[in-house]
Amino acid sequence: MTHRVGPKGQVVIPKELRDEMGIEPGDEVSFWRHDDHVALRRAGRPANLRGRFLASELTNELERERRADRDREAVR
Repeated sequence: MTHRVGPKGQVVIPKELRDEMGIEPGDEVSFWRHDDHVALRRAGRPANLRGRFLASELTNELERERRADRDREAVR
């Protein structure tokens, strides 16, 4: 598989490799020199935090603490 480098120094990552590596439009990739060639890998994606604490008691604990704070403030 060979591709020509464009005038801006850009090359296209073949679809087969993008699919295999999970590279999607907008993803960041990192490059480095490895001996006599250039290597590429998908840069780490930020973790999706949605629903991360669903199984935890964190929300309930925070609500209890806030109620206790309000009760203490009301006594003053």
